[in-house]
Amino acid sequence: MSRDRQLIAGLDLGSTKTCAVIAEVVGDLPRMPLAKVLGVGLAKNAGVRRGMVRDIDETSRSVVAALRDAERMAGAKVGGVTCGIAGEHVSARTSPGVVAVSREEITAEDVARVNEVARAISLGRDQELLHDIPQEYVVDQQHGISDPVGMTGTRLEVEMYLVTVQSTAAQNLRKAVQRAGYRVLDLVLEPLAASYAVLTEDEKELGVALLEVGGGSTGVTIFHEGKIRHLASLKYAGAQVTTDVVQVLGVTQADAERLKERHGVAYKPLVDPSEMITLPSTPGQGARQAAREMLSDIIHQRLDEIFHLVDREFEKAGYGGGRLPAGVVLTGGTAHLPGMVELARDVFAMPVRAGAPEQGISGLVDSVQAPRYAVPVGLVLYAARKVAQGAAPGGSLVQSPGVERWFAPLKRWLQDFF
Repeated sequence: MSRDRQLIAGLDLGSTKTCAVIAEVVGDLPRMPLAKVLGVGLAKNAGVRRGMVRDIDETSRSVVAALRDAERMAGAKVGGVTCGIAGEHVSARTSPGVVAVSREEITAEDVARVNEVARAISLGRDQELLHDIPQEYVVDQQHGISDPVGMTGTRLEVEMYLVTVQSTAAQNLRKAVQRAGYRVLDLVLEPLAASYAVLTEDEKELGVALLEVGGGSTGVTIFHEGKIRHLASLKYAGAQVTTDVVQVLGVTQADAERLKERHGVAYKPLVDPSEMITLPSTPGQGARQAAREMLSDIIHQRLDEIFHLVDREFEKAGYGGGRLPAGVVLTGGTAHLPGMVELARDVFAMPVRAGAPEQGISGLVDSVQAPRYAVPVGLVLYAARKVAQGAAPGGSLVQSPGVERWFAPLKRWLQDFF
């Protein structure tokens, strides 16, 4: 029996860049789906601010550029994409549900009913439900049950974690992608997607914070006992660092971004005090130099402030003072700066590591081995799970007629055998 290649695509629309990843669903289906990375695309994006599309045309142009590069590398076309969404317009709350058990044993229908009760709440104006994640089930006052099917009881309860997004923000994101010529198959919370790519099951069980330091915002997500427990978005991130460099060193925004990328170090003690860097300058300014330590100091100060705000968020969520045994995992475009891990360890006083995607993927793994690819790789892993459960994939392989002509007899021969 011949099987068409099941292609999926993940799209991360950030405040400075759009990342696209195209993959093929492989592995032991439906039990253990894996994503074989075939193509990667990266494009500048100035149309999104703090998770919200502000300029649909600019965002569409960025989507076209990123996906075109990924499609060229993959030798494949995709029609639909799984898209990440994040930002201050995302909110989360817990919602309880209770039902009486209809028979002696709890069935899948009882679980579906109690989930439906927990979901049936008023979301408010301009809100749409993104995810409903059962935190735990309770059977006749017995807590901490993850799957109650088959248990005996008369009363079934659930604590559901509901993640909602602003409808207009979601619609504008869909519109920008559609204008680029693609369908949005799914909208997925970015930290949830990233967790598939960079967190281990043990980390999520013990207690871990996933910290996505992007261009426009910093996302804070806490996992404990295998589930999302807290979600927050801070409006300070890499863009503030760039603005500080502009103001202190008297360079343009584009030059500040380049200086940060090429010479930036997040932890000042790592820099040699004697090292000098050449600063971009106007004819009036003349040739200029500055100590690399000075650039590092600007970055260090701002990121230190951001990490202290994150630490306050841990306290607010009830996970301060070392209540995250697995520590902090850093992702996002700003997380690639040298010294980020050292600075974070200094502030949080707990284990910290950079989260580059490596779980559940094969193929062009080296092309996505950076924290900025945590979200798009997580999105294709999320899509792979959906395809394994029976959802339609998002693309098809593009073959030249010549290749098809050569392989057609072989394909027919294989079909006769299988």
